[in-house]
Amino acid sequence: MRVALLISGSGSNMVALARSMTGAHPARPVLVVSNRPGAGGLDKAAAMGIGTACVDHRAYDGRAPFEEALDAELRRASPDLICLAGFMRILTPDFVSRWEGKMLNIHPSLLPAYPGLDTHGRAIAAGDRVAGCSVHRVTAELDAGPVLGQAVVPVVAGDTSDTLAARVLRAEHRLYPEVLRRVAGDGPLPVTLR
Repeated sequence: MRVALLISGSGSNMVALARSMTGAHPARPVLVVSNRPGAGGLDKAAAMGIGTACVDHRAYDGRAPFEEALDAELRRASPDLICLAGFMRILTPDFVSRWEGKMLNIHPSLLPAYPGLDTHGRAIAAGDRVAGCSVHRVTAELDAGPVLGQAVVPVVAGDTSDTLAARVLRAEHRLYPEVLRRVAGDGPLPVTLR
Protein backbone atom coordinates (compact mmCIF):
# COMPACT_ATOMS: atom_id res chain seq x y z
CA MET A 1 0.00 0.00 0.00
CA ARG A 2 1.35 3.41 -1.02
CA VAL A 3 1.04 6.07 1.71
CA ALA A 4 1.25 9.85 1.33
CA LEU A 5 1.68 11.93 4.48
CA LEU A 6 0.49 15.51 4.94
CA ILE A 7 2.28 17.72 7.46
CA SER A 8 2.53 21.36 8.48
CA GLY A 9 5.42 21.39 10.94
CA SER A 10 8.18 19.29 12.47
CA GLY A 11 6.66 16.01 11.30
CA SER A 12 7.12 13.94 14.46
CA ASN A 13 4.08 11.75 13.67
CA MET A 14 5.23 11.49 10.05
CA VAL A 15 8.61 10.21 11.26
CA ALA A 16 6.95 7.67 13.57
CA LEU A 17 4.78 6.44 10.69
CA ALA A 18 7.62 6.32 8.16
CA ARG A 19 9.92 4.45 10.55
CA SER A 20 7.20 1.86 11.12
CA MET A 21 6.74 1.16 7.40
CA THR A 22 9.67 -1.22 6.97
CA GLY A 23 10.22 -4.96 6.77
CA ALA A 24 6.98 -6.93 6.67
CA HIS A 25 4.81 -3.81 7.08
CA PRO A 26 2.13 -3.84 4.36
CA ALA A 27 2.68 -0.16 3.45
CA ARG A 28 5.45 2.16 2.30
CA PRO A 29 5.71 5.98 2.40
CA VAL A 30 5.84 7.47 -1.11
CA LEU A 31 5.41 11.22 -0.50
CA VAL A 32 5.41 13.82 2.26
CA VAL A 33 3.61 17.08 1.44
CA SER A 34 3.63 20.22 3.56
CA ASN A 35 1.49 23.32 3.20
CA ARG A 36 4.30 25.35 4.79
CA PRO A 37 7.65 25.98 3.12
CA GLY A 38 10.50 25.28 5.48
CA ALA A 39 8.50 22.81 7.59
CA GLY A 40 11.07 20.75 9.50
CA GLY A 41 9.33 17.54 8.53
CA LEU A 42 10.27 18.02 4.87
CA ASP A 43 13.98 17.80 5.68
CA LYS A 44 13.37 14.77 7.90
CA ALA A 45 11.43 13.02 5.13
CA ALA A 46 14.12 13.79 2.55
CA ALA A 47 16.78 12.42 4.92
CA MET A 48 14.73 9.20 5.12
CA GLY A 49 14.64 8.94 1.33
CA ILE A 50 10.97 9.86 0.97
CA GLY A 51 9.86 12.16 -1.85
CA THR A 52 8.72 15.60 -0.68
CA ALA A 53 6.64 18.46 -2.00
CA CYS A 54 5.35 21.78 -0.72
CA VAL A 55 2.01 23.26 -1.69
CA ASP A 56 2.06 26.60 0.14
CA HIS A 57 -1.54 27.49 0.96
CA ARG A 58 -0.62 31.20 1.11
CA ALA A 59 0.24 31.18 -2.59
CA TYR A 60 -3.37 30.49 -3.56
CA ASP A 61 -6.42 32.72 -3.57
CA GLY A 62 -8.72 30.60 -1.46
CA ARG A 63 -9.17 26.99 -0.49
CA ALA A 64 -10.36 25.63 -3.82
CA PRO A 65 -7.20 26.53 -5.81
CA PHE A 66 -4.99 25.32 -2.94
CA GLU A 67 -6.82 22.01 -2.77
CA GLU A 68 -6.65 21.60 -6.57
CA ALA A 69 -2.86 21.94 -6.37
CA LEU A 70 -2.66 19.61 -3.37
CA ASP A 71 -4.84 17.05 -5.13
CA ALA A 72 -2.66 17.22 -8.26
CA GLU A 73 0.50 16.66 -6.19
CA LEU A 74 -1.05 13.68 -4.46
CA ARG A 75 -2.35 12.13 -7.67
CA ARG A 76 1.15 12.22 -9.17
CA ALA A 77 2.25 9.93 -6.32
CA SER A 78 -0.80 7.62 -6.64
CA PRO A 79 -1.24 6.89 -2.93
CA ASP A 80 -3.63 4.22 -1.72
CA LEU A 81 -3.91 6.02 1.62
CA ILE A 82 -3.26 9.54 2.93
CA CYS A 83 -2.22 10.09 6.55
CA LEU A 84 -2.71 13.57 7.98
CA ALA A 85 0.12 13.91 10.47
CA GLY A 86 -0.02 17.36 12.00
CA PHE A 87 -1.56 18.88 8.88
CA MET A 88 -3.06 22.14 10.14
CA ARG A 89 -5.51 22.91 7.35
CA ILE A 90 -9.19 22.08 7.41
CA LEU A 91 -10.04 20.27 4.19
CA THR A 92 -13.28 21.06 2.36
CA PRO A 93 -15.98 18.46 1.80
CA ASP A 94 -15.13 18.54 -1.92
CA PHE A 95 -11.51 17.54 -1.30
CA VAL A 96 -12.49 14.92 1.28
CA SER A 97 -14.99 13.36 -1.15
CA ARG A 98 -12.20 12.89 -3.74
CA TRP A 99 -10.28 10.70 -1.27
CA GLU A 100 -13.24 9.26 0.61
CA GLY A 101 -12.30 6.29 2.76
CA LYS A 102 -8.60 6.79 2.01
CA MET A 103 -7.64 9.44 4.56
CA LEU A 104 -6.66 8.99 8.19
CA ASN A 105 -6.02 11.68 10.81
CA ILE A 106 -4.69 11.71 14.34
CA HIS A 107 -6.37 14.01 16.84
CA PRO A 108 -5.10 14.82 20.35
CA SER A 109 -8.22 13.90 22.30
CA LEU A 110 -10.41 10.91 23.00
CA LEU A 111 -13.00 11.66 20.33
CA PRO A 112 -15.84 12.50 20.31
CA ALA A 113 -14.61 14.68 23.19
CA TYR A 114 -12.89 17.93 22.24
CA PRO A 115 -12.85 18.14 18.47
CA GLY A 116 -10.95 21.11 17.07
CA LEU A 117 -8.20 23.00 18.87
CA ASP A 118 -6.99 23.46 22.50
CA THR A 119 -7.85 19.88 23.37
CA HIS A 120 -5.46 19.61 26.31
CA GLY A 121 -6.53 22.86 27.95
CA ARG A 122 -10.17 21.90 27.57
CA ALA A 123 -9.58 18.46 29.14
CA ILE A 124 -7.75 20.02 32.11
CA ALA A 125 -10.41 22.72 32.56
CA ALA A 126 -13.13 20.08 32.58
CA GLY A 127 -11.36 18.15 35.33
CA ASP A 128 -10.94 15.04 33.21
CA ARG A 129 -8.90 12.24 34.78
CA VAL A 130 -7.81 10.86 31.42
CA ALA A 131 -6.98 12.34 28.04
CA GLY A 132 -5.44 10.80 24.98
CA CYS A 133 -5.53 10.65 21.21
CA SER A 134 -7.63 9.15 18.45
CA VAL A 135 -6.98 8.00 14.90
CA HIS A 136 -10.05 8.38 12.71
CA ARG A 137 -11.10 8.27 9.09
CA VAL A 138 -11.44 11.76 7.66
CA THR A 139 -14.95 12.83 6.77
CA ALA A 140 -16.44 16.16 5.72
CA GLU A 141 -17.29 16.96 9.35
CA LEU A 142 -14.26 18.04 11.41
CA ASP A 143 -12.88 15.27 13.66
CA ALA A 144 -16.11 13.28 13.32
CA GLY A 145 -15.12 10.28 11.20
CA PRO A 146 -15.18 6.71 12.48
CA VAL A 147 -12.60 6.17 15.23
CA LEU A 148 -10.10 3.41 14.38
CA GLY A 149 -8.01 3.58 17.52
CA GLN A 150 -7.41 5.44 20.77
CA ALA A 151 -4.64 5.70 23.34
CA VAL A 152 -5.47 6.75 26.89
CA VAL A 153 -3.14 9.01 28.89
CA PRO A 154 -3.72 9.98 32.56
CA VAL A 155 -4.19 13.62 33.49
CA VAL A 156 -2.04 14.18 36.59
CA ALA A 157 -2.14 16.86 39.29
CA GLY A 158 -0.36 19.99 38.18
CA ASP A 159 -0.64 19.21 34.48
CA THR A 160 -0.51 22.12 32.08
CA SER A 161 -1.53 22.04 28.45
CA ASP A 162 2.15 21.64 27.57
CA THR A 163 2.93 18.77 29.95
CA LEU A 164 -0.21 16.89 28.95
CA ALA A 165 0.48 17.55 25.26
CA ALA A 166 3.96 16.03 25.59
CA ARG A 167 2.57 12.80 27.10
CA VAL A 168 -0.21 12.60 24.52
CA LEU A 169 2.30 13.11 21.69
CA ARG A 170 4.30 10.09 22.88
CA ALA A 171 1.05 8.08 22.80
CA GLU A 172 0.34 9.36 19.27
CA HIS A 173 3.70 8.01 18.13
CA ARG A 174 2.66 4.54 19.33
CA LEU A 175 -0.98 4.60 18.24
CA TYR A 176 -0.83 5.98 14.71
CA PRO A 177 1.72 3.42 13.42
CA GLU A 178 -0.29 0.56 14.93
CA VAL A 179 -3.55 1.74 13.36
CA LEU A 180 -1.85 2.26 10.00
CA ARG A 181 -0.38 -1.26 10.13
CA ARG A 182 -3.83 -2.72 10.74
CA VAL A 183 -5.58 -0.58 8.12
CA ALA A 184 -2.96 -1.48 5.49
CA GLY A 185 -3.00 -5.16 6.42
CA ASP A 186 -6.71 -5.59 7.18
CA GLY A 187 -5.99 -6.19 10.87
CA PRO A 188 -8.61 -5.97 13.63
CA LEU A 189 -9.92 -2.51 14.55
CA PRO A 190 -10.43 -0.49 16.63
CA VAL A 191 -7.11 -0.35 18.53
CA THR A 192 -7.00 0.62 22.20
CA LEU A 193 -3.70 1.43 23.90
CA ARG A 194 -3.11 2.36 27.52
